[in-house]
Amino acid sequence: MNRISRLGLVITGVLAAFSVYAAVSGSWKLLGISWVAFLAMALAAPLGARAVGEQANALVWGYGLASGAMVTSAAVFLVPQAVGQHPQWGGFGIAFGLLAGFASHTVGHRLAHMDLPMDRTVAELTAHAFSAGAIIGIIYGNMPELGPLLGVAIVSHKGPAGYAAARRLAADARPVSVLLVPASGVGIAAILSSTVAIPAAPPIRGLVFGFAAGVFLHVAMDFLPRCEIGSEIHDLLTVNGDAHALLDRLRIHAVASTAVGGVVVLLAWLAVV
Repeated sequence: MNRISRLGLVITGVLAAFSVYAAVSGSWKLLGISWVAFLAMALAAPLGARAVGEQANALVWGYGLASGAMVTSAAVFLVPQAVGQHPQWGGFGIAFGLLAGFASHTVGHRLAHMDLPMDRTVAELTAHAFSAGAIIGIIYGNMPELGPLLGVAIVSHKGPAGYAAARRLAADARPVSVLLVPASGVGIAAILSSTVAIPAAPPIRGLVFGFAAGVFLHVAMDFLPRCEIGSEIHDLLTVNGDAHALLDRLRIHAVASTAVGGVVVLLAWLAVV
């Protein structure tokens, strides 16, 4: 469990090299977002690996704050941009992004039946990190006027995701440091994709920005803390007998945490406008 993943170290080195390029090209917002994503997962992973006892409440608040911030940020910063480019094609893009996010679950399920060179959870997190990073890079590469608040809110879920994944890896006596791969993936993909220029045609830009908004809305909703029997939250509980009463209390925390996440984004936006 204490082994260091060589792949994780190599990918982290790649992120560092790409960061030099981003700094030279003046992509400071992307650089900051990339390292926020990296640190969120890299610092949460050791906490998850060392977590003992019942940690369901902490995970509920972690997921809730992140998902609330993501929903609000995507709705406030991306949806208006997409619809403003072209109302109909922007709307189609949002719909396609939501549907593509749903389809990604099928891909993840298929991964579970494949013989992969890394843990299935890590593989899914890595695929998610690179795809999210690619979209972030395209957005900021073509809309440099966007503030860093959107990107930071979008990658905020890396913390609780790393925490939960580290718990599972530690329980299976696997090296937690392999999470450096998905932690670095956002930045690597974002810096690479920021060089892609979207055509100026409003329908195309509306479709692309709408697709990004739809994907991030799906991811945000996917991270909403679900306190149901058989859920990840339920699996963390050590309850003998009926767990419904405790899950009911956690649902209140879930609602409160998502509301707080949204309000934090609102306050941050009011502070900079």
